[in-house]
Amino acid sequence: MEDWSECLDVAVQIARRAGQVVACAAQQEKRVSSKSTPTDLVTETDHQVEELIISTLRHRFPSHRFIGEESSAAGVKCELTDSPTWIIDPIDGTCNFVHSFPMVAVSIGFAVRKELEFGVIYHCSDGTLYTARRGHGAFCNGARLHVSRERDVSKALILTEIGAKRDPATLDIFLGNMRKMLSAPTHGVRIIGSSTLALCHIASGAAEAYYQYGLHCWDIAAAAVIIREAGGCVIDTSGQHSRLNQSHYYYFVTNAGGVKLLY
Repeated sequence: MEDWSECLDVAVQIARRAGQVVACAAQQEKRVSSKSTPTDLVTETDHQVEELIISTLRHRFPSHRFIGEESSAAGVKCELTDSPTWIIDPIDGTCNFVHSFPMVAVSIGFAVRKELEFGVIYHCSDGTLYTARRGHGAFCNGARLHVSRERDVSKALILTEIGAKRDPATLDIFLGNMRKMLSAPTHGVRIIGSSTLALCHIASGAAEAYYQYGLHCWDIAAAAVIIREAGGCVIDTSGQHSRLNQSHYYYFVTNAGGVKLLY
């Protein structure tokens, strides 16, 4: 297995730098527009931060490929190949960022031959850094992470997100899943507005499972490595262990104990 430690070190450096840009911009007036739906928001800072990350990485690693949320939304072809590929969400939680709600993160994943090698997630509001490298464990500010060992769904805390699509069919699926989760019963269901930070909470053992309808590769890439290296698993709703794909999927993330929810 190749050593990608240099790439990981650079990812940590640029994630911190990008996160500081986001934290500074959060206190300023923002220019906001929408993408696919009126609730799918983007700001000039999203574009600025993605350009900062990609230009820095391209200078260091000119042969590598890149998938970024905002460049993909602007029409750049989103293609996952066997080449070393950086998968970037410059601001996960843009709606939170617009409203200065503190659950905002920079997410950088790295894949080779379509296999995730490492992930870096930086919580912009408090400077918390989550990292993981395949086969080397997951860490929060240098402290080892491990998922919850709770197996009983009635004692579980479940995390989810609403997503940007609000058409009737999508809402029917979301509300149906929420009803099933709430009637399971569980200790509770939480929505924090940032899928990457929610997944980091699974890795840290603060919650037992996460479900979302329609995540994209930049939402899951870095977090999937962190979850797996913390002892959890990432599966699709058929129960299969999910491979990274450039399109969106229905993802279910659970702890090592395997809290069972059926949808």
